Amino acid sequence: MESLPLWFLLLSLLLPRVSLVIAYFHHDLTSYPLHGWIPPALAVVFPRVLLIVLVYLDRGFSGWLVAHAVFLFIVYAGCGKQQNTRRSRKERAAATQSTSPQN
Repeated sequence: MESLPLWFLLLSLLLPRVSLVIAYFHHDLTSYPLHGWIPPALAVVFPRVLLIVLVYLDRGFSGWLVAHAVFLFIVYAGCGKQQNTRRSRKERAAATQSTSPQN
């Protein structure tokens, strides 16, 4: 079938929500049998999961599917690490403020 354009596959690796919106208004996603409330919900909450479904429906098990799955793993694995780093910075800042001498 291979109806997903190359620009969509490349842009969706870095900016999944933006690429879904552009493809929606460009009418590139009309040939897929995704109906109901699940595709819009996935596009809002987990856009990378929706992209993996679209790539699988379009290309099957291919290099593009593997690339999108790797990016999904990197992004979701990195989110917890970023939150822990932010939390520890806030805790360090609160600890230094509580130990600083008051004038």
